Amino acid sequence: MDDIRSELKIALYRKGAALLGFADLRDLPSGCRMDLPIGLSIAVPLEPAVVSGIGAGPTQSYFEEYGRVNRILAELGLAAAEILADRGWEAVPAEPTREVFSSDFRTPLPHKTVATRAGLGWIGRNALLITEPYGSAVRLMTVLTDAPFTVSPPVETSRCGTCRLCVDTCPGRAPRGEEWQAGLDRDDILDVHACYTAARDLSGRAGIGATTICGICIACCPWTKRYLKQSLRTGRPG
Repeated sequence: MDDIRSELKIALYRKGAALLGFADLRDLPSGCRMDLPIGLSIAVPLEPAVVSGIGAGPTQSYFEEYGRVNRILAELGLAAAEILADRGWEAVPAEPTREVFSSDFRTPLPHKTVATRAGLGWIGRNALLITEPYGSAVRLMTVLTDAPFTVSPPVETSRCGTCRLCVDTCPGRAPRGEEWQAGLDRDDILDVHACYTAARDLSGRAGIGATTICGICIACCPWTKRYLKQSLRTGRPG
């Protein structure tokens, strides 16, 4: 499988992927993973200049960046699935998270769950994936497959330590302050309804329209700030 792994990495990095990992999903309910045992997790970072501008709330530029990265992720998912299918393996790309919510704001298999299992990062007190190179300034894509890849070591504990910046900065007081570990339910970490309400209000004030993006907890994260500082120093993302 090393040749397919190399082919995937070359193709996806060329198309804009920044982080890739393979997750063992076999202990999850078969329905949520479409009876496929492996999840390929793909991360694409947000542009540093855009993230630097959302410390006080969402902007039109952030809204546009959100859409741009989602389009890249969709293309990456299709490209990965095509490579795997050409080699005779089943592969199903899951769509990037969009603003179509169930009443409990849940999806059968969150991209961030696959990402932690694929070793890309941990879940912060803001209930978002935090990666070492990009903080939480990433968006995610998942491709489910039966290709027997060697999986990455999962991340099962937080590296946030005593940091509570996202908790203290959130205008909706949505983060509950709990430190994540694998198996902890999202609702123990975040009041998702408070998050939705605050994001909707901030988007409206910014004149973005009927959307629910915010980004304040992304921008204030020290791991994100390190990414922004490094990008400023090198003149390129990451």
